[in-house]
Amino acid sequence: MTTTPESRTYHREDCVTFRKTSEQFGGLSNMAGGYRLLVNDVEIFTSEALYQACRFPNLPDVQRLIIAQRSPMTAKMKSKPHRWRSRSDWEQVKVAIMGWCLRVKLAQNWENFGQLLLSTENRPIVEDSRKDDFWGAIPVDSETLVGINALGRLLMELRELLKQPDADSSLQVVEPPTLPDFLLYEEPIGVINMNANHQIFAEVNQEKLERPIPKLVGSKFNGNGEKTQKLTEQGKQLELNLWGE
Repeated sequence: MTTTPESRTYHREDCVTFRKTSEQFGGLSNMAGGYRLLVNDVEIFTSEALYQACRFPNLPDVQRLIIAQRSPMTAKMKSKPHRWRSRSDWEQVKVAIMGWCLRVKLAQNWENFGQLLLSTENRPIVEDSRKDDFWGAIPVDSETLVGINALGRLLMELRELLKQPDADSSLQVVEPPTLPDFLLYEEPIGVINMNANHQIFAEVNQEKLERPIPKLVGSKFNGNGEKTQKLTEQGKQLELNLWGE
């Protein structure tokens, strides 16, 4: 049985926080541009657009409207008039879907997003939000934030997986979550296998790399090359870890 996650208190000085995408760690946000995706041979400009499109597996025209948007905020706004038609289990599956979206973002933007994620070291990652205490945490004073911080916790889970010696192989094969009607344009969303190609949008990623990113010391991206068990239900596992902590 899924339980409601508890709010947590975060001390700003101990955390990596992000609010604006122009900030040092702004690339951790779903609203960050420059991390293009390719799912079922469909080019998607942002992870926010992918996440919002997943609300509407049986409404391909709405998915197309969302995915056509270059701006992540516009993609989110385009979804709002249709939210009453979101998949019926959306509240139960949205965390698993967000976890999957983050894995796709990492697999297809391996060097720049992976480097940014590892540069947070072992600090708590917190989305500093004005009003959303589910995906983020809300400041209660200048030093303290309180919230469930679901996005930050998913990012921390992904960061721990990225530190593992098999990350180079295991995290670049992204299985779809085991959900009914997980569709894009009426087709089942398939496995994303990036082992043969780390950067599918090299020109965009080069632009992103021009933004200053904290320098890493002693961090590795490549694993030992051994074949390991695929993380076939990673989105689901991230949800279980988030809810069960």
